[in-house]
Amino acid sequence: MKGIHTFSFPTRIHFGPGARLRIREDLQAQGRARPLVVTDRGLAALPVFAEVLESLSPLEAAPFSGVAGNPVASQVVAGVETFRAHDADSIVGMGGGAALDVAKAVALMAGHPGELFEYEDGLANARPVNQPVPYWVAVPTTAGTGSEVGRSAVISDDRTKVKKIIFAPQLLARAVFADPEVTLGLPKAVTAATGMDALTHCIEAYLAKAYHPICDGIALEGLRLGAGALPRCVETPGDVEARGAMMMSSMMGAIAFQKGLGVVHSCAHALSTVADLHHGFANGLMIEPALRFNLEAVPERFRILAQTVGLDGDGEAFLRWLADLKRRIGIPRGPAEAGVKPAEVGRLTELAFADTCHLNNPRPCTPEDFRRLWGEAFAPARPA
Repeated sequence: MKGIHTFSFPTRIHFGPGARLRIREDLQAQGRARPLVVTDRGLAALPVFAEVLESLSPLEAAPFSGVAGNPVASQVVAGVETFRAHDADSIVGMGGGAALDVAKAVALMAGHPGELFEYEDGLANARPVNQPVPYWVAVPTTAGTGSEVGRSAVISDDRTKVKKIIFAPQLLARAVFADPEVTLGLPKAVTAATGMDALTHCIEAYLAKAYHPICDGIALEGLRLGAGALPRCVETPGDVEARGAMMMSSMMGAIAFQKGLGVVHSCAHALSTVADLHHGFANGLMIEPALRFNLEAVPERFRILAQTVGLDGDGEAFLRWLADLKRRIGIPRGPAEAGVKPAEVGRLTELAFADTCHLNNPRPCTPEDFRRLWGEAFAPARPA
């Protein structure tokens, strides 16, 4: 261990069944009266959204439901216009990762000049986040991205579909209302895909090469919770206890990955760009071949991952467990089974290598490494 390392875990979280009904009390305590409620088109049509909107009365809340799919910059622009037209003084972000990321970006751009991507993380001469950011709170409705406890928004370019990261500590939600009851109506496919996202965050955060033993501990406990809860959530959708464990696993994974991620996420980001796949689903498609690339670099860490999910074995046992879990919850083995064409390998390789997540991978990954990794991912299944 060398140098000075800075750690921070500041988010205030209200967790448990019924937490969604405490939002008004929190906003009133902050002197807020005109919240903009940011959500996606699908959720806006569901009773749970109407319930939350009604629970905010007598506050003068206005909905913005212009989020769909992988969020793009034009959705943020429309959200900022709605924020200003409503003369809003706060934001409630309600939804999965897409809606929460758009809520963060709207909060940023409501009081900052220029265009969104001028604030991109790592951009040379990026604009500083130096103006007040409206008070905003998060209400997650999936258990996957953990965006509710994150400091970044992932927004795609409308034209190229390339994902860009906007990062600033000021983007953290001031409060989170994590209510497992709002996830009870999720379709099985969405539960599976978002759950794989949460598990991938825990696993990659633990394997990331940065020094952060606090995140390591959180990642392992998040994996333990999610490993037991995810199959139950898919097979018994009304299990509130399992839904709560999965929601906690999701938040823990997102807290842990401030340590870093790895090649799985670089591959998933490439797949989402090329094939417009759900991010968690893309993580699930690539998790085995991408993690196999790391086996030789950190074998003891893989052994601890295996122990965490209840196995008496090594990294190979852990990868077999992941394959079994994917089959059980309905995630295809690899990208070919999801309709992605092998002819896209060149573009996938280019995008994955350009993605910054693999810079924290425990084993360096060159463009040729990525090309071989994609080849393995598209290869036919090995005989049992």
